[in-house]
Amino acid sequence: MDLERLQRYLDAGRDPAAPVASRGVVMPGVVYFATESPVWGGGRAFYDPAADGSVYARAHLIGLGQFADLAAQEMYRLPGAETEAETETDIGLGLDLDEVVRRGRVRLGPGRYETVVRVGEVGRVPMVTFTAPWRVGEVELRRPSGPYLRHFVRGLRAVGGRSDLRIARYLAACPGAAGEWAVHDLLALMGAEPPDSHTFG
Repeated sequence: MDLERLQRYLDAGRDPAAPVASRGVVMPGVVYFATESPVWGGGRAFYDPAADGSVYARAHLIGLGQFADLAAQEMYRLPGAETEAETETDIGLGLDLDEVVRRGRVRLGPGRYETVVRVGEVGRVPMVTFTAPWRVGEVELRRPSGPYLRHFVRGLRAVGGRSDLRIARYLAACPGAAGEWAVHDLLALMGAEPPDSHTFG
């Protein structure tokens, strides 16, 4: 979501070029928070494309090798390790994006962020992301930390078109955050003014 944070991952890979383009998108499914992040504390964000709902996201146009390096880092592997491409679409890690586009979902392993899914298109470019193999109802939810959520806020604000109140309501409804983060707490985290009582419902 946060382009500045994304760039840190790209800088750690083989190709530090910034995304060619970035834009806000709405995807089917839900974002939920589970497991424990050793960096941020609290739950990590995962995406369940089969769940009922809508996800506010940000699509970045990057190279195949860059995507492979991002995936490798999230799998706790070194960027470029075991990523020698065999074809134009084989980006290593045992993943061929043609297969993802054709099947819609490819599982590389049992761990978090080891499942690659196709979630639509932007123009004629397939939009893919990585997530966990489990569904939202198959894992224990965990409250995300404030510093972690700030990156979501920065990304959503950068996309534009949504008020701080709408962003806070969206995040407060995500499983794992729901019941743990109230809308007014998220607004405070964002440094936003609380709305008048007649607009807060």
